[in-house]
Amino acid sequence: MLALRPNCECCDRDLAPASPDARICSFECTFCADCADHRLEGRCPNCGGELVRRPIRPAAALARFPASTERVLKPHKACVA
Repeated sequence: MLALRPNCECCDRDLAPASPDARICSFECTFCADCADHRLEGRCPNCGGELVRRPIRPAAALARFPASTERVLKPHKACVA
């Protein structure tokens, strides 16, 4: 099950569980659409994998299986610049 991390790892923008702007790689590194498209050119700076739209968990399932509250922020070259 996806963790649904609460923020962009690059700019720390809040990303709600139902946000259509969240992007993830196959390792669940999480970025906002703006950073994914403009700073990272669609590639995860951690693994080099493709960044794709994160699926939205239905509200009933979200109540049973809540999103993560752990914020991850890393100083990637593209993010620091």
